[in-house]
Amino acid sequence: MTDQTQPAGPARITTPQKTRVLLVDDQRIIAEAVRRLVHAEPDIEFMSVQDPLAAVATAQAWKPTVILQDLVMPDADGFALVKQFRSSPETSDVPIIMLSSKEESSLKAQGFAIGANDYLVKLPDRIELLARLRYHSSAYLSRRERDDAFRALRESEQRLAEANMTLQRLAELDGLTGIANRRRFDEILSAEWHRAQRHQRPLSLLLCDVDYFKLYNDTHGHLAGDECLREVAAILGKSTRRPADLAARYGGEEFALILPETDADGAVAVAEACRGTVEARAIPNQAAPTRIVTLSIGIASIVPAPGARQADLIGGADKALYKAKHLGRNRSALQ
Repeated sequence: MTDQTQPAGPARITTPQKTRVLLVDDQRIIAEAVRRLVHAEPDIEFMSVQDPLAAVATAQAWKPTVILQDLVMPDADGFALVKQFRSSPETSDVPIIMLSSKEESSLKAQGFAIGANDYLVKLPDRIELLARLRYHSSAYLSRRERDDAFRALRESEQRLAEANMTLQRLAELDGLTGIANRRRFDEILSAEWHRAQRHQRPLSLLLCDVDYFKLYNDTHGHLAGDECLREVAAILGKSTRRPADLAARYGGEEFALILPETDADGAVAVAEACRGTVEARAIPNQAAPTRIVTLSIGIASIVPAPGARQADLIGGADKALYKAKHLGRNRSALQ
């Protein structure tokens, strides 16, 4: 058993491993008597405080696992002190054993009603006192270990959920450009197709191709080609300003934009804005007649009829892209 006197200042906070008993009693003779009762027990640490006004601060610093508290002290209401212990986060669930000079049912009932855990008439029998101290301390430590385990489990589950969300996002992104990949494109197009078909709303698709990109790679190198694709992807990504819009890498130097709730006129406007922004960026391409990187864009827009197929929309955008290429590139064409 370790005896400690009341510290002059805040004690160093440690994680209790033993039964740590804090006695709050204004009578030094009671403190000495209790100290002697637990003195020979190696698993019990003891501290007493005579000033009830310092009791809560002492408990917050010393971290007892059970509190013995007198109910009748000069200039202090023992029941009010129990409430203070219960209102402090550091001591809200520390077991409190009330000490009284007499056995009174009304005092017990009042104490239990405000949060005390037990009641003893002082001075208690040594064997009974030790049994109750160990019982309440063990239960408190077990609850705290259980709560810590549940907290750690919740934190672990949260980290796992966040990791899964990150993996899910990564699985939906193109590794080079950072925008949606082909898998994500297929998922969103299917969902938007069925929604547009169900509600008979317009759905538009843009297929975008970087002009002369093979020659760009041959002339400027593949590292420069990768950077070129990243720049074009960033431009297309910024063009999808509505939450439902999606910019995706379709494959190689081809990109796609899904535009729900967008008719042909709206799709043409988005396509021209994308093409014009890429042209204005003036990314050098010495292999192209324009000497800069440009886009050709095919546009398809449809209100899907009940018997229509998703492949019709993709095929229409693909034909329109071929048309834009055939007409001289750096332009958009509507199906």
